[in-house]
Amino acid sequence: MRLPETFLEQMKLLLGTDYDAWLESYEKKPYAGLRVNRSKIEPDEWENNLSPFELRRVLWTKNGYYISEEAKASRHPYYYAGLYYLQEPSAMAPAAVLPVEPGDRVLDLCAAPGGKSTELGAKLQGEGLLVSNDISNSRAKALLKNLELFGIPNICVTSETPEKLASVFGPYFDKILVDAPCSGEGMFRKDPDLIKSWLDRGPEAYAPIQREILASAVRMLKPGGLLLYSTCTFAQIEDEDTIEWILHTEPDMELVPLIPWEGACSGKSGMPVIRLFPHKVEGEGHFLALLKKKENALEEQSQAGREPAFSGKVPAEVRRLEKESDFLQWEAMLKRSFDRSRMMVRDHMVYYLPECFEKTWNLRYLRTGLLLGEWKKNRFEPSQAVAMALSMREFSQSLSLSSDDERTIRYLKGETIFPNPSESFQKGWVLIGVDGYPLGWVKYTGSSFKNKYYPGWRWQ
Repeated sequence: MRLPETFLEQMKLLLGTDYDAWLESYEKKPYAGLRVNRSKIEPDEWENNLSPFELRRVLWTKNGYYISEEAKASRHPYYYAGLYYLQEPSAMAPAAVLPVEPGDRVLDLCAAPGGKSTELGAKLQGEGLLVSNDISNSRAKALLKNLELFGIPNICVTSETPEKLASVFGPYFDKILVDAPCSGEGMFRKDPDLIKSWLDRGPEAYAPIQREILASAVRMLKPGGLLLYSTCTFAQIEDEDTIEWILHTEPDMELVPLIPWEGACSGKSGMPVIRLFPHKVEGEGHFLALLKKKENALEEQSQAGREPAFSGKVPAEVRRLEKESDFLQWEAMLKRSFDRSRMMVRDHMVYYLPECFEKTWNLRYLRTGLLLGEWKKNRFEPSQAVAMALSMREFSQSLSLSSDDERTIRYLKGETIFPNPSESFQKGWVLIGVDGYPLGWVKYTGSSFKNKYYPGWRWQ
């Protein structure tokens, strides 16, 4: 790998006597990893009873693992069940460090493709709100798929500028993650194509963008709230200098010291942030800083959250839906209750809105809450998203296939499958899963299962 000379000179200044060891690390292969979805399965259960792969734990997160390149983890049914996310190990650190709790209102400001958002959503355990945003609409579509694959119900996926979000929300969020766009120096080993991008557009181009994003994020953070800033670059102008800038321009912000774990380093001049270097840890380069807005910070009233989001009144379009037998039959098979006052019907799609969602938020959404299904021509079809958000025991007709049952792959390919003689069902919807975890829907015709697996997700 040919690294730019100006980059090498920068690293000599940054690393000093560690420079040679750092340079030697580029002769090694990058590490592959997966992060278990704790909203579906706990790490101990995964390790001891389910994992088909050889695993070794990542030091800085409780549910992250190293896997071999030969594992082919994206070609296993458990991937399609949303049991894990494939993620570079160092990239697991930001969402692990940000202390999200169930019930928090959380913003992931630069969220695509969703590696960090899926972990933040899993931490919420279905309570509170996760707003996942990416300014790129095409990248936000990949973000949405990953959140729905993970079965995260309490989401809003948006594609807006940070400035627009700040104008709508004001100081609303308890926790914010800013995994900022950066020059990508820490990922050169994993993705050498980034070197060309760095030559075209280096750290000096990204630092002003990062500061604009960070300033908007501060506007959306409640007093007492926490903000995690991260990059995958080594450049001081994008890392410590940006933190010093926000502390200078926003006096209500203070740095929360992070204690480095084994192999992690503090920042330049001892700043209590975390740096990850590939010669120190088994992962790529990363930077993390945790900030807090002071409790006594003076703020204008948030534009959001002034009034209760739901009054308990069922919307008129939902009352019309209540008259449709298809919807009522499907709802009757659910063993989880959905508050109808939180349902919304728009363009024939039925959504279940997060408890604190407000319809007055004027934003460009890709998703508002959990998509329950589509209501068309007096027929209701439940969505792939709601299948992933349920557990197998929450639907009265379910069939759990084993991962080595040939019907599992056939189902994921969109093919018709058939019940075994010992499997008995009534006509109608059946939730299909693998080893106890949902994959999607079929409709039993009396002799076969009509495949309803979402075409855009099928096994290729």
